Amino acid sequence: MADIDIRRAHQLGHAAAKAAADQMADKLGKRFGLKGDWDGDVLRFQGTGVTGTLSVGPKDLHIAATLGFLLKAMKGSIEQAVTRELDTILAATPAAKPAPKAATKKKAPPSRKKGG
Repeated sequence: MADIDIRRAHQLGHAAAKAAADQMADKLGKRFGLKGDWDGDVLRFQGTGVTGTLSVGPKDLHIAATLGFLLKAMKGSIEQAVTRELDTILAATPAAKPAPKAATKKKAPPSRKKGG
């Protein structure tokens, strides 16, 4: 059973979501001394006292991590850091935009002539 289990929905499209996940993994990896390898859409990572996965799905990202005995005491602060980074990365990544609609010309209102 994972000590940390976080899911976040996204509307980024697969490539953008995987890029965001990779960026987050790199940043958290440096901060917490983690190493990992992608296996398709799943990043398997490990470090001193922690193992886990970061999965990229079509609609969500899922992080599951198991903490060693010494890190369990820091679970709250680790979970906050991961949540904050995940929210920051997802907010900073532009969502896939739908194709623009064809522009329609507006007709000018008929002109009024003053006459007499």
